[in-house]
Amino acid sequence: MILEGKTLAALIRDTLPARAAVCAQKLGRKPKLAGIGWAADYGSYVYLKKEVEAAQKTGIDAQVIDITENTTHAEFLQIIKNLSSSRTIDALLVPKPLPKHLNTLEVWENLAAEKDIDGSSVLSMGRLFMCKNWKEVETMRGFPPATAMAVMKLLEHYKINLSGAEVAVIGRSATVGKPLAHMLTCKDATVKICHSRTKDLAAALQNSDIVISAIGKARFVKSSMIKNGAVVIDVGTNQDAQGVFCGDVDFEDVKNKASQITPVPGGVGPVTLACLLENIIISVERGLEKV
Repeated sequence: MILEGKTLAALIRDTLPARAAVCAQKLGRKPKLAGIGWAADYGSYVYLKKEVEAAQKTGIDAQVIDITENTTHAEFLQIIKNLSSSRTIDALLVPKPLPKHLNTLEVWENLAAEKDIDGSSVLSMGRLFMCKNWKEVETMRGFPPATAMAVMKLLEHYKINLSGAEVAVIGRSATVGKPLAHMLTCKDATVKICHSRTKDLAAALQNSDIVISAIGKARFVKSSMIKNGAVVIDVGTNQDAQGVFCGDVDFEDVKNKASQITPVPGGVGPVTLACLLENIIISVERGLEKV
């Protein structure tokens, strides 16, 4: 079974224009997103442009603030502080990766959690890891990382039972791997995080009911690494040696052994985009509740 994400993404996005219109009426202006753009990272920049375009189609104003390798840490920190405190910016999207000299704890500490739609702020991440069950995740102030939430929504959409399931997450990034592993435990799964120092990766995966890869290595996961009937979720966005867009999983090799598998493109990606769009609206709705 192919776990395509376009249907779920459409279900999420269909409700958003009407909600955006209600927000605009109450605000006296359209909701507004500000995104940080680093053109040197082609993948994240293209994704940001897609998010901006989708936001505008939903009834949300959006702007991109470009940075370069020459942007100083002080300049970038001031951008984050200004956007976080602005009364006319309702949502912030700070893609990763950033230039190394800008990716600092001080930046993430100054990113306003209530506007941080991708859950990168220290406060949002801390709140997430304080959650013990899924109800607490759903009601936490701030936002979980959108890609991790997209995986969870996709699993729920296809009614894949996580309670008691053995799950292997390949990748330990703060963007996907670690928060996703924690969110899975909040659904009562038993989770192991695998990475480049895992001694016997194949053995770890072969004992897992669900395998989720988020390591950024083109077609790394092969059929020999999973057990028959496993559910395989591919979070990877890569280009192979020929420049072909692909995931972490060798889809053609794995699809006949897995019981369910996400494609790349068309799997987790569309749902992530929809989650980010919905988070913009949620950030506005929460702000209006305080007025």
